[in-house]
Amino acid sequence: MECEICAFRNPKQTATAICIKDGKLLVVKRNQEPFKGKWDFVGGFLNEGELPLEALRREIKEELNVNVKRAEFLGDFPGTCSYKEHNFPIISSTYIVLIDGDIKLNEENSNYDWKNPNEIDIAFDSNEKILQRMKEMIVPFDEVEELVRQLDSSATVDEYNFYIAQLSAGGGSSPGGNGYISKKYDGEKLIGMGWIFPRQTALRKQAVVEDMIVDEKYRGKGYGKDIVLDLIRWAKENGVEVIELTSNPKRIAANELYKRVGFKLHPTNHYLLDLRSND
Repeated sequence: MECEICAFRNPKQTATAICIKDGKLLVVKRNQEPFKGKWDFVGGFLNEGELPLEALRREIKEELNVNVKRAEFLGDFPGTCSYKEHNFPIISSTYIVLIDGDIKLNEENSNYDWKNPNEIDIAFDSNEKILQRMKEMIVPFDEVEELVRQLDSSATVDEYNFYIAQLSAGGGSSPGGNGYISKKYDGEKLIGMGWIFPRQTALRKQAVVEDMIVDEKYRGKGYGKDIVLDLIRWAKENGVEVIELTSNPKRIAANELYKRVGFKLHPTNHYLLDLRSND
């Protein structure tokens, strides 16, 4: 049998849930040591034989009395924990999670809240690393919706999908892979963004640029070029060989920008099949 001290030498695995609503993160206030009274993310240690996602679903049901509707892997975050007088390493397998149901806490936590990432004093060093990652991703979601409406007044944006799309290439399990979003700010206000999504074909590693938009009040200042060049930088760093994009011919300034940075008009028919129709 493994001795108690030896048992603490190997990393223990935990599962952690990141839930986002209106640009805020779900945190729970710990009702027990260590870090009693501090904010924490929902999650816990894996039981013997459990996979991280199985443990996550169990912990969310136990702590919040809700179900997991969707979950996307964010990454593994190392840290430490303590038991009695022992400190030991942990690996926190972390997921961005969409929950379903009304939250009802069990005895593990005394309160819960949806908080701005910059206002959270979080327990555990692994959670500090997760929180820093989320600070890099989170933006005021109403500003995202405002930009998208300028691009397409009929479009709606799903907040969960917005954050899943930001996961680095290879960092998630969504069909077709994930990508990168370049964001432009005026102070703390989001004034422009553009997306790029990689895909591997039989011939090459390609990427598609989508939803390039700069707030109409800030156009003509070079912000669109900054975003495009940032997307190109990301593509080069991730081994992309060819970048594709489409643009409405009526967006004259945007089309001229793409030509100036090296894009060439490709003569091909562009077809769309809308699978949302019932026909």
